[in-house]
Amino acid sequence: MPASREGSAVPSINFKVLRNGEFKNIDSSEIFKGRRVVLFALPGAYTPTCSSGHVPRFVELASELRKQGVDDIVCLSVNDPFVMDAWQREQHASAITFLPDADASFTIAMGMLVDKAEVGLGKRSWRYSMLVNDGRIEKMFIEPDKTGDPFEVSDADTMLTYLDPSRRMGAVTMFARPGCPFCARAEKLLEARAIPHERIDLGSAITMNSVRAATGAAKVPQVFIAGRLIGGSDELQKFLDQDAQINRK
Repeated sequence: MPASREGSAVPSINFKVLRNGEFKNIDSSEIFKGRRVVLFALPGAYTPTCSSGHVPRFVELASELRKQGVDDIVCLSVNDPFVMDAWQREQHASAITFLPDADASFTIAMGMLVDKAEVGLGKRSWRYSMLVNDGRIEKMFIEPDKTGDPFEVSDADTMLTYLDPSRRMGAVTMFARPGCPFCARAEKLLEARAIPHERIDLGSAITMNSVRAATGAAKVPQVFIAGRLIGGSDELQKFLDQDAQINRK
């Protein structure tokens, strides 16, 4: 696993980017100096994990990250400007700055260059994320040295939890049904504690049979937190009360 560079200055590199169809040179000082920036680096545009998980979740949490004083969120990859520009548009990621490290200068200076020849990618970046304050690296989350493409710690939720430890409980999803009073109660419980959550309403695509298969219960709401089934509104109330007690200790 590449070594952490926490406490060090970010490399001074000139990037060539594509903005509105025109090339522009951007120095790394323009990105990081006097700013608080979250940067996440990944092996390659259009690759499965990067396109289905890494980028989309940073897009989803962009506004939450900015509420924690983050000025910009940067996605970096060893790809050319044309590829990164097209990928950003395909990902509907206007809330994120896509930065092409075409010749891998930044990645090499960070000590994050790895050989992905076994999957046909060649020299690419190791997957990691970091928080940079005024050009200095405050925190890094570097994926463990495992075979394949580990994706365990460089995700958006981990970074947001670092910035706001109160959100440590993880991703929250709720199966619900329009007009259900118990669903409304569960949602109010989550909103009262400012817990971000995704509500999935039953319909033609997702039926009560799906809820039964996932939870073993044919009723809503059914709340999941960090992959764990909590249950309905009463169970959610109990869980949140217990969590509050733990935090007060």
